[in-house]
Amino acid sequence: MTEGCFFEDLALGQKASFGKTVTEADIVLFAAVTGDTNPMHLNAEYAARTFFGERIAHGMLAAGLITKVMGTQLPGPGTIYLSQTLRFRRPVKIGDTVTATVEITALDPERHRVTLATVCRVRGEAVLEGEAVVSVPSRTAPPPRAARKEPGP
Repeated sequence: MTEGCFFEDLALGQKASFGKTVTEADIVLFAAVTGDTNPMHLNAEYAARTFFGERIAHGMLAAGLITKVMGTQLPGPGTIYLSQTLRFRRPVKIGDTVTATVEITALDPERHRVTLATVCRVRGEAVLEGEAVVSVPSRTAPPPRAARKEPGP
């Protein structure tokens, strides 16, 4: 898919989901890309002595699955992230299958903005919840000036 939904195609209650099983490689690569080498994620001996008793995935690795849904499915390509809140509820462990779901909860036609409830679940239980606001291209009008990137000083 090279084009996402236009703002005019969206409706309250629309949902999309994506699931992925978190692997050892995912955690190691995420640590390499972000520089987050917290031993909670990478060192089994260290993690065994913590509250969780074992290594856990980076919370933002799971949150990244939300961006996959919004950037490729709903609203899809052309979507621009404006904000995201997150509440981490439970850890994600190696081997867990995380399902990220987004649901449209509000539409702002004047500014072509969409608010989405965001949740990631493992075995049906929320591991993180939040809310995102995105800008979505319109079929009939350019984005409002405030949504465009202004040149720097």
